Amino acid sequence: MRPAELERLTVAEAADRYVELVRARTVTGALSPSTAEVYARDVATLVELAGAEVVLDDLTGQDVDALLLAFARRPDGRRRTASGGQSPSSQARFRRSISALFKHATLAGWVQINPMTASTVTAKERGGLRPQRRALTREQAQGLIGAARALPEAPPAAKRRDQRTELRDAVIVLLLSTVGPRVSELVRANVEDFFTNDGVRYWRIFGKGGRTRDVPLPDGVARVLQEYLERGRPTVVDAVSNAGAGAGADKALLLSWRGRRLARGDVQAVIDRVQRRVDPDQRRSVTPHGLRHTTATHLLADAVDMDAVRRVLGHSDLSTLGRYRDELPGELEVAMRTHPLLRGKSGR
Repeated sequence: MRPAELERLTVAEAADRYVELVRARTVTGALSPSTAEVYARDVATLVELAGAEVVLDDLTGQDVDALLLAFARRPDGRRRTASGGQSPSSQARFRRSISALFKHATLAGWVQINPMTASTVTAKERGGLRPQRRALTREQAQGLIGAARALPEAPPAAKRRDQRTELRDAVIVLLLSTVGPRVSELVRANVEDFFTNDGVRYWRIFGKGGRTRDVPLPDGVARVLQEYLERGRPTVVDAVSNAGAGAGADKALLLSWRGRRLARGDVQAVIDRVQRRVDPDQRRSVTPHGLRHTTATHLLADAVDMDAVRRVLGHSDLSTLGRYRDELPGELEVAMRTHPLLRGKSGR
């Protein structure tokens, strides 16, 4: 039986409780002391990589992927490997250790869903960060955004007017690239979640752990959204008339031309379709989570306040931003060239 209520423990708190349980099993002979210490060491590494104050239930399958990849790249001080990181056996052991922790956490009511079940990183991919999970460079991101903005004026890809999805695709790419929502937050969005206050368009995002956040939309994105709502989104009549539209489809922001709420997998297909319109010199494959990295990376690189970025992304702790902030080529040179202590007359 699952517990009636979720216990929102931090990663550090959950790790302490789990390690105490593991070590207690050595008394009954269920585990050897050496095995228990291996579990304890791997769990301590998990705390270090994930962040001690992050709530365990906030970790997703995508976060687990990032943790596995980060562990794979860590130098192994005990032995030298060809890649310079962890050996395949060490990576497999680490995955087993954290998988056992999350299995217990699910039964104990520390997490609603075991994020290991949504992990997609394969053994071959753990050797390095997949390109599509990295942030796009400024030029690549601008190329994708430019292609999305041009979609409403593009020649119709579908002959029938009710099958055109250009405005919807533009909204998807622009929201992912500039606001950086989780893909689950995007596909769950309803029309009523968007509102205007003092002339500013906001998106009320329903995130993990029952938390909500109101994020203002850039003017250009708000204009495309309004155009989509006025002439690009299937009407309620269209949605209901299509068999199998699904409950609540009439409220969904993102609909297929048949009137069904889009699924997570549909979003990747949209990104790939828009990418094909980008100049080859600016084009690079990217996932929805990679666009979330892109949002965080470029906001932080442009010196936007860290707490503001945290609130845009919907994180409960600033330390989590480290996993969403990727290194940009040339950023150190730019930072030193515009050093704040050397600006003005004294720095000339």
